[in-house]
Amino acid sequence: MPKPSQRMEKLGPYLFSAIGAKVRELKAKGIQVISLGIGDPDVPTPDPIVLELIRSVTDVNDPDRFRYGSDWPLDVFPKAVAEYYRKRFGVEIDPQSEVVPLIGSKEGIAHIALCYLDPGDVALVPEPGYPVYKIGALLALAESYPMPLLSERNWTPNFSAIPSDVLKRAKLLWLNYPNNPTAACVTLEFFEEAVAFAKEHGLLICHDAAYVDITYDGYVAPSILQVPGAKEVAIEFGSLSKPFAMTGWRIGWAVGNPEAVRLLATVKDNIDSGIFRPIQRAGAKALQLWCQDPSIIRPVVDTYQRRRDFVLKALREAGIQVETPKGSLYIWAPIPDGFSNSQEFATFLLEQAHVAITPGGGYGPAGEGYFRISLTYPDSVIAEAVERIVDALKRR
Repeated sequence: MPKPSQRMEKLGPYLFSAIGAKVRELKAKGIQVISLGIGDPDVPTPDPIVLELIRSVTDVNDPDRFRYGSDWPLDVFPKAVAEYYRKRFGVEIDPQSEVVPLIGSKEGIAHIALCYLDPGDVALVPEPGYPVYKIGALLALAESYPMPLLSERNWTPNFSAIPSDVLKRAKLLWLNYPNNPTAACVTLEFFEEAVAFAKEHGLLICHDAAYVDITYDGYVAPSILQVPGAKEVAIEFGSLSKPFAMTGWRIGWAVGNPEAVRLLATVKDNIDSGIFRPIQRAGAKALQLWCQDPSIIRPVVDTYQRRRDFVLKALREAGIQVETPKGSLYIWAPIPDGFSNSQEFATFLLEQAHVAITPGGGYGPAGEGYFRISLTYPDSVIAEAVERIVDALKRR
C-alpha cells in the first residue's frame, strides 16, 4: 500500500466522530449514554417544504428532475436566496454572479480554502471555532493562525494582536456569528471593524452565518454584507440546516464577492455535480415561505429557547455560572471547579453520568476551561441528561 498523503497524516479524526466513537463503545457494553454533543435538530422539517420535495420528485412534467443538479438553467434556488437577503437584511444580491448553491454550507467552508490558499499562505481562524475552518486550510496544504476568542472581548477576535508577519501571508479571515461553540453574538459595528481591517490588509472575510436566524430575546443577527462595501472583501455562508431543520437535506449557499463566488463555483464544478434538483426546489420553497411569513421558523426557535432556559436554570442551580446566549443552538459554560481541563470533565460525565458533552478544548486551546451542550435533543432527553449531570456533580 502507498504511504498516505501529508494531508491525511495531519488531519486526524473529526472532533464529533471521535466523541461518537466513545459513545458507541459504551453503548456496546450495554450502558445507556445520552449525547448532547452534536447540533443536529431533532424537530421535523416544516410540512410545506417536505411536500414541495415530494411534488418535485413526482412531477412527470419535469423530465430533468433526476439529472445533475449543477446543470443550468435551474435558477429557482439562487433567486430565492437573493430574495431572502433583500427581505431579511436589505441587501441586494445578484443571483447570477453573487450566489453559489452548496451541498450544505460545510462543504463550501472547506472548499473556499482551495480557491485562495497555497503552501505558505495563512487562514486566520477563530479559536475556539468550528473545526472545518482550520481543516480547509490543512487540506490546501496551507497554514491556519488561531485568533483567540476571549470572554472579556465578548468572544470576538482582537485584530490588532495578529502579528504583522502573519498578516503578510494571510489571505482568509474566518468569522462566525452567532458563534459556534461560544454562542456569542455581535452588532453590525463589529462587522464594520472587520471589513475595514480586511480592506487594509487585502483579506477575504469568510463569514459563517449558519445560525443567523436562531436568535432569542429580541436580538436580530446582522449579515456582514449589510456593511457598505462588504462585498469587496467578504463572502458569507448560509444554510437551511438549522432554522428549517434540514441538516440531512444538505443544502446551503455562499453569497457576496463575485470573484470569490466564481472561484468557489469553479472548484465545485470540478469536484461535484450539484444538489439534487428536487432538493433545490424544496430549499427555494423554504426561503419563499420565510419571505412570505418569517414566523414559519418561530416554532423551531421557540423550542430551542425553551430548552435553553431550562438548561441554564439547572446549571446555575448546580453552581455553574453560565452566560445567557442570544443566539445559536448551544450552551457554552465554564467547567466546574475541581477539574483540571475540559477533557477531564467530559470524561467524568461520560463515566459517572453517562452523558456526552463536547469539551471546549476540542475546539482549540482557547476553548479550554469550557464545555458545550447542544439543545437539539428532545425535552425529555435533555431533562434526563441534566438531571444526571447534576446528580454526578453532587456525588463527586
